[in-house]
Amino acid sequence: MSRYDEEARYDRPKRRTRPRTKDRPSYDDAVTGIVITRDRGRYTCWVDDRQVTAMKARQLGRTGVIVGDRVRLAGDASGDEGTLARIVEVLPRTTLLRRSADDDDPVERPLVANADQLVIVVAVANPEPRTGLIDRFLVAAYDAGMRPLLCLTKTDLADPDPLLSIYRPLGVESVATRQGGDLAELREQLQDRISVLVGHSGVGKSTLVNGLIPGADRAIGVVNEVTGRGRHTSTNTLVLRLPDGGWLIDTPGIRSFGLAHVDPGKVIDAFPDLAEVTESCPRGCTHTESAPDCGLDDAVAEGRLDPDRVASFRRLLASREGRTQAVPEQDVT
Repeated sequence: MSRYDEEARYDRPKRRTRPRTKDRPSYDDAVTGIVITRDRGRYTCWVDDRQVTAMKARQLGRTGVIVGDRVRLAGDASGDEGTLARIVEVLPRTTLLRRSADDDDPVERPLVANADQLVIVVAVANPEPRTGLIDRFLVAAYDAGMRPLLCLTKTDLADPDPLLSIYRPLGVESVATRQGGDLAELREQLQDRISVLVGHSGVGKSTLVNGLIPGADRAIGVVNEVTGRGRHTSTNTLVLRLPDGGWLIDTPGIRSFGLAHVDPGKVIDAFPDLAEVTESCPRGCTHTESAPDCGLDDAVAEGRLDPDRVASFRRLLASREGRTQAVPEQDVT
């Protein structure tokens, strides 16, 4: 037997490991906060009247933490400079605003948790409104169980009524603002709610935030005269506390909004009068204009439903299926 064979007979020493235990920390002293922004693995949370910087605890594994999440924090939650708490639990979400990269991408991207209102900010001019994107925002709101609100800006530049007439059959509430105008009506709609501002770049979201919340200092961009598009000024999603009660979540400008994850059945559930008549539809009915034997067609023919309302609803479904004009993907989240 060679010297090498003799050495091979010796077993490698076993690595000493600490025995596993089923006991887990209780975190009885953990405090509850809301995630207001995130940046490179660090989360800023509101805890009572202070901001606390935190990181995700290892035991959460692949559990996602997003803006708007209510979380439990352990460790140093004093908020003092240089301190770092740990997010040890994500509490159940009441709503979840999601999107996909495009209509063919099955992977959903969670955007904001626990908001109850989606404020769709649209300029009536400069840049021109894009109804296809508005429709997609509405579908996302209904899918998430959020109340949609149309906020029209720059109404001093053009008449908002032609745009509003498109959405009246759906019963979508709206508020109109103008540059330098009074925001009292919008404040009333936001009070005591958790609202998310969405819209493509250049529509005036940052201007609204600065008008609603003194000291917010959100950067304001301009619209390119050649392309008619705005430049991204807000690059991160941020939760801000409203002076009169409630929270406002400002998001970066969005130029596309994929809806591959949305179930059409959840969209129609947002319209009880339409959902009621579709109970007679064939199994698997898509409720679109080309769907055979759809109960919506029968209800319109019998005068039980407003044809404009049905047409508007079907336009939303068409938007979900990607049949509206697409806008190039240039979003930052």
